[in-house]
Amino acid sequence: MTDDGALLRQLLDLEGIKQLKARYFRAIDTKQWDDFGKVFARDAVMEVPEVDMTKTGRDEIVAFVSTALTGARTVHHGHMPEIDLTSGTTATGVWAMEDLLRWPAGGPFGSMHGWGHYHETYTKEGGSWRIQTLALTRLRRDIA
Repeated sequence: MTDDGALLRQLLDLEGIKQLKARYFRAIDTKQWDDFGKVFARDAVMEVPEVDMTKTGRDEIVAFVSTALTGARTVHHGHMPEIDLTSGTTATGVWAMEDLLRWPAGGPFGSMHGWGHYHETYTKEGGSWRIQTLALTRLRRDIA
């Protein structure tokens, strides 16, 4: 028999992680870098193997992403999360993703449209969920 209190806690934790990822997408697309930084644990690690990039720490992640997206218009979507609570303060997740990035003339690309997955771990800091590790793996990338 399931304890109703434990089930409610699990459902609230799952929703908290979904809200966290929604803030990630909104903050990156609206270039709200302070809010973007707050979705990460202080010692978070972000990895994007396709460009051989690994950044460690909230400040380094924000500095890298904000610089890389300077002048770009972006749209990021996350779909169909698979979230597993591994303890009361940790979890793992995989999100199907799609993004569209367009830079002005002279940028690194004209535009890029990508599809893939975010592979993440989460930790609860001060009662709030944060991204501990994030690895973006792409299945396809169209560059124009």
